[in-house]
Amino acid sequence: MMSQILAVVVPVAVLLGWAARNRCGVAVVAGAAGAGSVGVTVGVWGAGRWAESDRWCGLVGLLELASLLVLLVSTLRAEGGRRSALVTWTIAGAVALQPSRFLGIVGPEDALTLFGFGSVFSVPAVLMGLYLRGLDDTRRRSVAVARRTQRLELAHDLHDFVAHDVSGMVAQAQAGMVLAASDPARAVALFERIERAGQQALASLDRTVHLLRSEETEMPERGPQPGLAELEELTDRFAESGGVTVRLDASVDQPGVPREVAATAYRVVVEALTNVRRHAPAASVVDVRVRREGRWLKVAVQDDGGAPQQSGTRFGEAFRGGSGLAGLAARVEALGGALASGREGSDGWLVTATMPLEGR
Repeated sequence: MMSQILAVVVPVAVLLGWAARNRCGVAVVAGAAGAGSVGVTVGVWGAGRWAESDRWCGLVGLLELASLLVLLVSTLRAEGGRRSALVTWTIAGAVALQPSRFLGIVGPEDALTLFGFGSVFSVPAVLMGLYLRGLDDTRRRSVAVARRTQRLELAHDLHDFVAHDVSGMVAQAQAGMVLAASDPARAVALFERIERAGQQALASLDRTVHLLRSEETEMPERGPQPGLAELEELTDRFAESGGVTVRLDASVDQPGVPREVAATAYRVVVEALTNVRRHAPAASVVDVRVRREGRWLKVAVQDDGGAPQQSGTRFGEAFRGGSGLAGLAARVEALGGALASGREGSDGWLVTATMPLEGR
């Protein structure tokens, strides 16, 4: 009777502990189960070893062994450090001592047998737990990198599109103040465009903030990015927002341009137009050219005056304030292209981006 009671102590304790693992932690449950198994073995030594013909004790012992190994794998998968090592040694010792419930330890040969028994079962469990923990760590790192990449993309979206809309609102508001007294009808039309641009900017902000706040394992999919087909609408909105004539030359077939290249070309035009509005308010004409030259797509945006006075051919020297072109340069270079900006002629400023159409 005492043997049967001792046999079920650890399995029952494992079931109770597993139910409370979320509160106590799987390492605590595993450590307690391992210590309990060692205690049962010591108790069997004192009460009398089991006979090999006692099938009940042998069957429950196998269940106990399987439970201990599962707990060992779960512990090593869940955490590392000293506590995990202590649990590993405790369970490994408990597994190694299990045969001594049936056979006495007489000499070194018996001790070596127990060590071999424990190693045969414990080492694969340890390796399995460490392997699963490695997979989990790799997955978490991959998810973290993906989330960071997407958040940076959203930050670029926020800069590229919202800054463009807000700068348009500022330009139209300045024009509206001038026209309010002399031409109220045109001023009203300007204010209506300001309202539309503000609503568009708010929608972009709301969408970006919602995605940035997402705590899901995988962030929601972003909508399709604008490309070459949207350039005409973009330049029309820019021309309407302030007295600047925009001449668009974009005779490129959209299907022949990779999606990433088309989206980056659109962003280059957005950033260049935004900087024209911010840094070249005296410009009256802006030329936007998007052409296919062999295996390359070339984007050029040039204004006719009012550009900054410093010279330079790199994006860092092109415009004062902000890092839009710096981020775009990195994006263009990632596609295997190059972005440059600098003075063109006496007053104008030119931004060019060249990207391959067939990969790097």
